[in-house]
Amino acid sequence: MTVRVQTQDFDAGFEISLLRNARKDTGAVVSFIGQVRDLNEGDTVSQLTLEHYPGMTEKALEAIVNQAQSRWDIFDAIVIHRVGILQPTDQIVLVAVSSAHRGEAFKACEFIMDYLKTEAPFWKKEVTSQGERWVDAKLTDDDARERWK
Repeated sequence: MTVRVQTQDFDAGFEISLLRNARKDTGAVVSFIGQVRDLNEGDTVSQLTLEHYPGMTEKALEAIVNQAQSRWDIFDAIVIHRVGILQPTDQIVLVAVSSAHRGEAFKACEFIMDYLKTEAPFWKKEVTSQGERWVDAKLTDDDARERWK
């Protein structure tokens, strides 16, 4: 399991290839990449700042991945989440999961992302044409998490 919170960008292809090549019995690698959009709630977004609580955030992400590993038969997972100032189209997050079969990998990857959105201590501030604003959690994120209970 790899969990990293960092300011620098990541090479998703490289990270996924590490998972893919780690074991010869890997039959599936499922990944998700989130990126900064230039539009949110009808406003143009020119910049996104992501903040976190160092140490606590990594522990929360590790706990989420551990939950996924206990629920599904997966080999490994990687979560890389960026913090700092980001621009539209910049990558924010990579979640990738390896397993013998695609079903387990798909479920675990989606679970990790759903829980990351609601349980990991990150804070987002957007710069829009209307000024700066903190981004509140969405009800749809809470609903996505609830379906796993």
